[in-house]
Formats: sequence, structure tokens, C-alpha cells
Amino acid sequence: MTEAELMECGEKERQRFEAQPLRIGCCMSSGCLSNGSAAVLEALRASALGSDVFPVGCMGPCSRGPLVWVRRGSEIRTYQQLRPELAARAVEGAIDPRHVVSPDDPFFSRQLRIVTSHCGVINPERLEDAVAGGAYRALAQVLREWEPARVCEELTRSGLRGRGGAGYPTGVKWNLVRKASGGQKFVIANGDEGDPGAYMDRAVMESDPHRVLEGMAIAGYAVGANHGFIYVRGEYPTAVHRLDMAVKQATRRGILGKSVLGTKFEFHVEVRIGAGAFVCGEETALIASIEGGRGMPRPRPPYPADVGLFGKPTLINNVETLAAVAPICERGADWFASIGTPTSKGTKVFALSGAVVNTGLIEVPMGTTLREIVFDIGGGIPGGKRLKAVQTGGPSGGCIPEQFLDTPVDYESLTRLGSIMGSGGMIVMDETSSMVDVARFFMEFCRDESCGKCVPCRVGTVQMHRLLDKIMAEQATLEDLALLEDLCDVVRHTSLCGLGQSAPNPVLSTLRYFRHEYEARIQNRRRLTSTRRPLELVSVNGSVAAPAKGGSI
Repeated sequence: MTEAELMECGEKERQRFEAQPLRIGCCMSSGCLSNGSAAVLEALRASALGSDVFPVGCMGPCSRGPLVWVRRGSEIRTYQQLRPELAARAVEGAIDPRHVVSPDDPFFSRQLRIVTSHCGVINPERLEDAVAGGAYRALAQVLREWEPARVCEELTRSGLRGRGGAGYPTGVKWNLVRKASGGQKFVIANGDEGDPGAYMDRAVMESDPHRVLEGMAIAGYAVGANHGFIYVRGEYPTAVHRLDMAVKQATRRGILGKSVLGTKFEFHVEVRIGAGAFVCGEETALIASIEGGRGMPRPRPPYPADVGLFGKPTLINNVETLAAVAPICERGADWFASIGTPTSKGTKVFALSGAVVNTGLIEVPMGTTLREIVFDIGGGIPGGKRLKAVQTGGPSGGCIPEQFLDTPVDYESLTRLGSIMGSGGMIVMDETSSMVDVARFFMEFCRDESCGKCVPCRVGTVQMHRLLDKIMAEQATLEDLALLEDLCDVVRHTSLCGLGQSAPNPVLSTLRYFRHEYEARIQNRRRLTSTRRPLELVSVNGSVAAPAKGGSI
């Protein structure tokens, strides 16, 4: 397929869409699938014979699924919590208003969708749908007009930073790989998303796989790589299935492969499935896993930009980062840089979960405050309860208390508060949450996911978890609390990789803002100890007698 044929394909599909009087999209992303959307899709097809009824990806408000949109002419209506028995009414437009999503719903109106702009709109299992929505147009433009150096320069000017957690400038990383010596280079899309409560990358891979492939192909052209790998968690079967389909479709049509869009550029993509080890989100552990070894990190330097996959220069980017590349190339670096804050540009996708009315996937400009996210988009705390904290950054992040709700969500602001952006998990906690228990939960996760290669992480996470257990059981002393803080410092500064280095973060942030909860449990232990009565023996008739001197029970 040449660029001209790509454009012709897109135009034909758009004309086909416009000619259809009725089009229906039913969410078939993991969240809605778990709510029974497969049965809803079949019921819609049976009720709308002859119409275009098809699966789409994540629409966002996962707590309201199954979600369906119906387009009749130029009018689009979105329905929530739809059941198979309501399918016919949805097709006719005669449904109970409580199932209708208002166009002015703050969940949608307060977002700015760039990475997720096609999620929930196109059929992710059909290349033509993606092309009609503009897929591979940026790739064609880059191959036709730009030199590799210009692509890297455009990414640098855009201010795009790695969305996997570290926030490293994307254009700088691309330039490092571009300038690295060696004929063979690789591009890896890191889809090993393991943070509890996080599913941003999963939603993008399930909903718009061609956008990820397009970003990878542009990256390959920019850095001089002709081979790419998408590393996906084994727990994401829907994402794996749709990525496999997308790779085969794009290769068959000449969008990937030996002659990309009829040019001399060659780029092949393979999907690799991980075994579910959280540590494989770390780039050197991920490389080891793709190579067939055990997923364990290695010391750096050398960095993957110089010595990566199979010893060759390798570019590794998070899925969300790569999904932002095509819009930047198409609309320009200045456009993207105009969104967000001076140091954190563009938008960020978050998985909003926990004690909040509207759980789901959102995309907002960098700099949006926590208050706007939780109360405007999220709809506030259920049951009239009070917000206690927002946890960002997964097990590597921290808990931000209520008094900092007006903090803008950007890399620097979150770091100052003792948390991190991370990959985008955002868990809301209400007044009933125990912050000591929250810290213990994340420490248990880190303990179980430690690869065991370095002693500080392997042993330190176990000992920190034991101390947190002791505090929760109200059996700890102030000396135990001091030991916990010392261990946090040691593990943080001596662990080999990011898992161990960041494992203490939830403990440190909860100690910083909720130390009184730790001390209250220690005080309870001291109070119980000081008020305990001396050891007594109760006789058969109920009288109390002290034990004999030197006696025991």
C-alpha cells in the first residue's frame, strides 16, 4: 500500500460511514467485557439487522459499563449500564433516561483526549476503521518529508516526556539511540503495565492498536531501527489478540514490513508476551525477558541506548508515549507544547479508581489539579464521605493528603509532595482507609514482585513488611518505627533497580503526612501493656489468688 492508496482507503471508509443511516459501537474493552458487553453486542446485532454494529474499545467511564453509542444520521447518543434486554429500545432510541449519558457530563467535557481520541470510536479489529480515523497519515508524512534528525528535533521541541513513570525527555532519548553506532537497532514498546489499579496502556492497546504501531514505526525511522517488539503482560489477552491482528493487517497491506508504504524504509514488529513479573517493567529486565532469560535487571551503565536488546542499541518507550507520537508529528510540536505546564507538556492518561463515583480512564492536560480530577471528573466521594488521600504512581508512588488537592498534576509538583506521576494509576481513598494498611499493601506487592537479585530489595522489603505487620497488630514500639524509617533509607539508596529504589515511597509518604496513625497504633500497644493486670489465678469458687512465688502457669 502506497501513501496514495492509504488516503484512498481512508476516504472510501469515511464515505461508507456517512452513507449508513445507523451505526452502533459497543464497548468490548476488558472493563465492559467483565460486565457482560459481549451479550449486549449480540443482542444489538439481532435488534439492528442490516445496520453496522461493531465492537469498540474503552470509552472511559468503566464503572458505568456496558457502554454503547448509537449514531443515527448526525445524532450520537451514548448509553450506560445497558443490558441485553434493553438492546432493542436503545436501537429505537426509546430507552429510560437514566441509561442515557448527557453530552455535558463533566466526565467527558472536562477531558482533552489526544492519546485516547480514537478509543471507543473505531473498531480496533479493523485496519480500515483506523485508517478512516487518520491512522498512518503522520507516518506517511514523516517518510515523505522529514529526515530522521527532524523527527527527533520535533519530539524534543514538543516537550513530550516518558509516560512510563521516569519522565525522561522523549526526544533526547531518541537522539541518543539515533547517534549510537551500529547497523542493527531495535525499538521496544513497553506494555508490561503492572501497577495495582493501573490500566492506561491496556486500554490504548485494546482500543487503538494501530496508533501504537504507527508510533513505533516513526520511532524506528527516526533512530535507524528496522525491527520492533511490543512487550505485553500475559494478563492482557484482549490486548495481545488485537495487537496480533493489527500487526498482521498492517503487514499484509504493506504499512509494515520490507517496504513501508511503498518506501525504502523497512520495519517489522513482533508481539512478545510477558509472564506477569512486575519487575519486567524495568527496561533491562524487560530486555532479558525478550531475549529468553529470566526477567532480572542489570546494573547501568551501559544503558539500552548503547547496549540493549541482543547487545544492540535499543529504544524503549512506554505504550502511551508512543501513542502520542503520531499526533505530535501531524499537528506540530508547538501545538503539543502549548498544552500543559512549562515543564510538563501535553496530556496524561490516568486510571481513576478507588473511593470515587466515576471510576475509569481519563485523559487531562498536565497541570489539572487533583481536585478537578476527583470531584469534577470523578464525581466526588460516594456516600458523602470525606476524601483522605490520593495515591499516585502505584507501588512506586505516594499518598497525597486532602490539604494538597489543589496541587497541579505534573512531574515536579508530585515529586515535591513525595509522590510521582508513575505510569498513571490514581487511587482515591476516603476517611475509612487506614494509611498504615495502605503502606503495608503496597509493601506486600513489592515484596512479592522483587526478583531477588539484590539483597537490599530481597531482604529489605520482607523486613519492612514485617514491621508494618507488627504496627498494624499494635505490637510495635517507637524503636520499631525508627527501624522502619532506617530500612526505607537503606533500601531506597542501595537497591539495584527502580522496584527496590521506589518500594519505600508509600511508607515514607504516609509517614510524612499520616505519622499520627502509626504512632496511635504504637500508643495503643503501650496503653494495653501499662493497664494489664498482674497475673492472677481464679479459684473454683470465683475468689482471686496470686500465684505462688516463683510459680508458673
